[in-house]
Amino acid sequence: MGRVTERRKVIRIRDGAVSARPDTLVAEEPLEIRLNGKPLAITMRTPGDDFALAAGFLVSEGVLAAAGDLQNIVYCAGATVDGSNTYNVVDVRTTPGVKLPDFTLERNVYTSSSCGLCGKASLDAVRTTARWPIADTPPVRVGPELLASLPDRLRAAQRVFDRTGGLHAAALFTEDGELLDIREDVGRHNAVDKLVGRALQNGDLPLSRTILLVSGRASFELAQKAVMAGLPVLAAVSAPSSLAVDLAAETGLTLVGFLRGSNMNVYAGEDRIALRAAAAQG
Repeated sequence: MGRVTERRKVIRIRDGAVSARPDTLVAEEPLEIRLNGKPLAITMRTPGDDFALAAGFLVSEGVLAAAGDLQNIVYCAGATVDGSNTYNVVDVRTTPGVKLPDFTLERNVYTSSSCGLCGKASLDAVRTTARWPIADTPPVRVGPELLASLPDRLRAAQRVFDRTGGLHAAALFTEDGELLDIREDVGRHNAVDKLVGRALQNGDLPLSRTILLVSGRASFELAQKAVMAGLPVLAAVSAPSSLAVDLAAETGLTLVGFLRGSNMNVYAGEDRIALRAAAAQG
């Protein structure tokens, strides 16, 4: 099975001094996701939590909504010409009777570790297929001080990042700031899928009283995944994209970007942020 990290020789140059030494790198391998035996998507990911990743991906695709929708997930033996198991192909079997959305299984979507499902989804599609409209979720109020504390807590929990410096992270917090789960991956959207997939397997969807924090930027794909999982608050340490802001505004998602120290920008859903009265009026 693929490892999370690998060792490679590197030439180090420090203040003019040259040395050769091994370096620890984050592993990146392809994962093919099959649905009921048919190829659906290929993503570049960091090996580990593959079943959760596949389940979370199918939540964002509108296929799965509850643990009961999932019959099982298995690695596919015989994935290579010689019949060996690469542990890079998984088959997700849905429970009989689960209705599949209207998509072509033969499309063989390729999702890179950086772009998610580029060009596939649309604002209308996400808004109409979301099973748990965020506007209908119980009210969640989050203070700026609590949000400001989360990036340091996420960073402190990133175990593999300390060894490689090459991983993104996504974490789930309660509205009181309790860390519920954290996942790392070479791709931001994979880390989120692993979180959502684990929540599905544990019967915790929708995630209607939680905060999702991501270590990089907030792309449309990440906003999409938050909406599809019923998450009311998405915060990122970097910038959101314009389409992510549009989606957040249309669905009621609270979107926070540039979360660094006590500074942050609220791009949508500011009603969930417990702002001081004076600041709100100003």
